[in-house]
Amino acid sequence: MPLPQNTEVIGTVIKGLGASNFSVACSDDHERVCTIPGRLKRRFWVKENDLVLVKPWVVQSEVRGDIVWRYSIMDKDSLKNKGYKIP
Repeated sequence: MPLPQNTEVIGTVIKGLGASNFSVACSDDHERVCTIPGRLKRRFWVKENDLVLVKPWVVQSEVRGDIVWRYSIMDKDSLKNKGYKIP
């Protein structure tokens, strides 16, 4: 299970916007429009209320980002125990 590194944040998917775009509420109190990069599109399926790892873009870092990992329900409890803020 990957943990947030450097600028990465944990987020909860609010809703799907179509074409692998999602609205995500992040742990740093920003709501971002996040995409699944092409290399990861077929590796995991994201739906509403999923816990994801978001890597904000260098440009527009407060409004855009990439989803790089989807956490399972068991991972959510583990992250809470480690002290990470879950939105």
